[in-house]
Amino acid sequence: MKKQRLRTGLVLAGGGSRGAYEAGVIMYLREQFHKRLGYHAPIDIVTGTSVGAINGAFMASTMDDPVHQSHRIVEAWRSLRIEKLLALGAMDLWRGFRRVITNDVSPPAPGTYRYGGILDTTGLEKFVIQSIPWRNIRRNLHRRTLHALSVSATHVGSGHTVVFVQSSAGPPTVWSQDPFVRHRVAHVGPRHVLASAAIPMLFPAVKIGGEFYSDGGLRQNTPMSPAIRLGAQRLLVISLRHVASPEEQAMRAKEREEAYPKPLFLMGKALNALLLDHTEYDLDRLERFNAIIKAGQQAFGDGFLDVLNTKMVELRGAPLRLLEAVHIRPSIDIGEIASDYVTKGKVTVKSRVARKLIGRMAESEAVHENDLLSYLLFDGNYAAELIRLGYEDAARQEDELLAFFSQEGDGPDPS
Repeated sequence: MKKQRLRTGLVLAGGGSRGAYEAGVIMYLREQFHKRLGYHAPIDIVTGTSVGAINGAFMASTMDDPVHQSHRIVEAWRSLRIEKLLALGAMDLWRGFRRVITNDVSPPAPGTYRYGGILDTTGLEKFVIQSIPWRNIRRNLHRRTLHALSVSATHVGSGHTVVFVQSSAGPPTVWSQDPFVRHRVAHVGPRHVLASAAIPMLFPAVKIGGEFYSDGGLRQNTPMSPAIRLGAQRLLVISLRHVASPEEQAMRAKEREEAYPKPLFLMGKALNALLLDHTEYDLDRLERFNAIIKAGQQAFGDGFLDVLNTKMVELRGAPLRLLEAVHIRPSIDIGEIASDYVTKGKVTVKSRVARKLIGRMAESEAVHENDLLSYLLFDGNYAAELIRLGYEDAARQEDELLAFFSQEGDGPDPS
């Protein structure tokens, strides 16, 4: 009897223009890793938040073409020009700030699907709509080259996380019993992704079904839980935040003290805090569950998990199971890359106002950190640097990835 392979979930975190790093990891998997593995690593479930939702939708729509998948996503990122995606003229910025600082702003006009935000993201919206072959998502689900896709957004009215789900297996039968998280079956399209990627305060909220939504990273920046609940039996997690060593933290302490009072520095740190990355905590919890299951099976036999899950389903809405995960994250602080990129004059924009704004943002943050710009620098050459970093970081974990994917059986795909 042929062995059935494990269903793999790809988890993509949020982080604005930092998302080019995820494209670099994907580039390594599709262009280099398959040569050692012997075949293209299968990805069955894709879950994303914020920019991870954009990358996730692109992955889901091109899952039937792994040979060209990475080239297409990398070229899309390298083609970016910040002026084409974000309106940064003087009047654009004035209108944006007026929405924030005055109380006489008109309510959303009838029929509008976006509202608020300091920045006009019309260009970014056009890019998302035109760059992703949206109809292919349903086609790939129908053909079973993809099992499920989810994108997470924050419901503006309640502050709750809503996970928009599209699956070849139909509506999920179980979901989280967390009162602040709920799922909704949907044909995932541009509005769901744009809502998930609507960076709070900076980008407009997006209306879906009569209600407004904002960045999903406010409560669920790295959507591991949706991948598990959609049936993933192992996880490839890509996050966008570097974990600094004690030496790095000590080196930058003085810089942070000097930059602290500056408003734009505070805004960058506030954005980091709002889009808090829980990956380390979630992975630690996953390992604890694995340890409990293994210890129970050793002590009470193979029937332990079945007995345990009779109660766990009642308590948490889903059973426990053993899950393996590989986590790829930046080996260098992306804020440092953004700072170096801007201070060396690599940003080329025609608008005088935009140049001044970017320069002021660079001056207002710490020398080796530029958190705010690292979220907003939708520039193809900057993206190329993050793509290279993602590629190199994934290559450094090649042996771990090989062990992760080599558990494949030679049997049919999961159904």
